Amino acid sequence: MKKYLLFITIVLCSFQLQAQTSQDLLDIKRVALAYIESQHTPNPKLMESALHPRLVKRSVFRNKTAQKDFVSEYFAENMIILAETYNVKGDKFPKNPRKEVKLLDVSAKIASVKLIADAWIDYMHIVKENGEWKIINVLWQYNDVKQHE
Repeated sequence: MKKYLLFITIVLCSFQLQAQTSQDLLDIKRVALAYIESQHTPNPKLMESALHPRLVKRSVFRNKTAQKDFVSEYFAENMIILAETYNVKGDKFPKNPRKEVKLLDVSAKIASVKLIADAWIDYMHIVKENGEWKIINVLWQYNDVKQHE
């Protein structure tokens, strides 16, 4: 039985490795880095290049008055404006900001990525459309969950 499971695991891993090219892996990482780097050094064009036009970015926050959680949503347009305005003074990130990209799963047309930055974690879904990888979903939270209140 163990040999059978090992064989299936090897076959599945081999199939997954064939589902993307090394260029795809580089492009996926590049898109995830463009997302964060466009905020480090304000660059709305870089942010726009990384985002699918239908991007939705979500997180859960707490409304203290109502004592109720709610889901916040931002869209591609909001993120492009954020990239232009968030760090204009250069005071939002450390001198050498953290930007760790972990490829969680990659297939022929979709990928899941975890981006670990200084103050937050982003889980991203990235799609390949017309030969280009673009971020279509982001689910994020602050490392300090008290900031969600």
